[in-house]
Amino acid sequence: MFQATRRRLALWYTAVTAILLLLFATGVYLYVRSTLVERVDDTLNHVVEVVERSLVIEPVNFQTNQIRVNIEASFRNNADNAEDDHIDLEWFSPTGKLLWSTFSEPLDIPIHNNSAGETVRVVGMGRWGDSDPHSELSKDSALLLRQVTQRVEMGRQVLGYLRVSHPWFEVTKPSRQLIFDLALGTGLMVISVAASGWFLSGKAMEPVGESYQRLKQFTADASHELRSPIALIQTNVQVALADLELAEIKANNVVQYRQQLKIVERLTQRLGKLVNDLLFLARQDSGISTEVFSSCPLDALLIEIVEEQQLLATEKEIALILNLIDPPSELNPELLENWFTLTGNWDQLVRLCTNLISNALQYTPIKGEVKIELARLEGINRVSGMRYTSSQLQIKVSDTGVGIPPEALPRLFDRFYRVDPARTHQTPKIANTTGSGLGLAIAQTIVERHQGQIQVDSIVGQGTTFTVTLPITVGV
Repeated sequence: MFQATRRRLALWYTAVTAILLLLFATGVYLYVRSTLVERVDDTLNHVVEVVERSLVIEPVNFQTNQIRVNIEASFRNNADNAEDDHIDLEWFSPTGKLLWSTFSEPLDIPIHNNSAGETVRVVGMGRWGDSDPHSELSKDSALLLRQVTQRVEMGRQVLGYLRVSHPWFEVTKPSRQLIFDLALGTGLMVISVAASGWFLSGKAMEPVGESYQRLKQFTADASHELRSPIALIQTNVQVALADLELAEIKANNVVQYRQQLKIVERLTQRLGKLVNDLLFLARQDSGISTEVFSSCPLDALLIEIVEEQQLLATEKEIALILNLIDPPSELNPELLENWFTLTGNWDQLVRLCTNLISNALQYTPIKGEVKIELARLEGINRVSGMRYTSSQLQIKVSDTGVGIPPEALPRLFDRFYRVDPARTHQTPKIANTTGSGLGLAIAQTIVERHQGQIQVDSIVGQGTTFTVTLPITVGV
């Protein structure tokens, strides 16, 4: 599927570029050709002007009212100059009779006044091939000429017609060369664009392929997580329905029904939590989340969460400690009151901190310790010496649990990922855990939503520390 899409993208790139190049090449060709034709016409008109000025006019039989053109005197020098420029001259009488020409053979073309220029085809004429060794038309049986015809008048008397011709290969030869150059350049460019399009389409398909693979993995993991509780619910319901078919209901049956219904209730709650987590991640990924950001005192938030988690910590005999790093004493009262306040979404921050603290409690053995530390980083940190461009709040959740293997750290925030070999290794001191593997993925999503960062440091057998850094002000 991806290869077919990549081929289609590359073909579209190539086709669109080929069409644009073809239009560009056509425009260039038409522009150059029209320029060549204009240059030839300008040359012919210039020759007409020069010849007209050099005509020798004399009276006929010494009559002042009748004049004529002295052909020998008028065209003796012009013929040599025209020959050098590959230009032929023809002089016609007022009645259209050819009187003088530089062509070796007369042209079978009727005379008519045309000063704008026209292209004519002369069959069986090879004049330029006979006299010009550089001409490509020396072997052709037909000759294309560009002609300008000018009627020469003096007063009301028409003295004759001057026709100036130029070989058309002065236009066709560079035009053919231009067509070859444009075709070669366009072909090479299309080949280059095809190769570039194939490469760029591959680059464009990489994120699509990665997203598709993540979607497949996400779907497989979600199906796996949902299949187990659904199967258990179905089994318990089937057992309960089978027992109802018995004619006599005993007391122990009532107890069994109660246990089965409690299992169904617990599994249903687990499914509901999983569906809510999936819905939360889907909304964040799609960008349709409409949570409103407001001022959130992070110290009060952590105090509430610690109070809620204290019961579980007491049951497991784990020391749950909250440490708020005191601000400097020289602060003004208003800043001191809002020292641990940031702009964010209260519900999301509660979910973030709850996930981190509950994870720490789950994977910390009896008699262990979970420590939460809240500090404000402003300017240069007095401990690490790091410089911050803006004020930030830092939450550290440290435990003395089983730790996380180094090879599992890169995938720790992947959805549905759980470190079964080590992190969920059961010992008598650690309670069973039935998480879905979405807690840390949700935590990372919330941190990114607040434009913060989350890091994890862990040593197997000693414990794990999650560090969350959140900016005081979030640009949303």
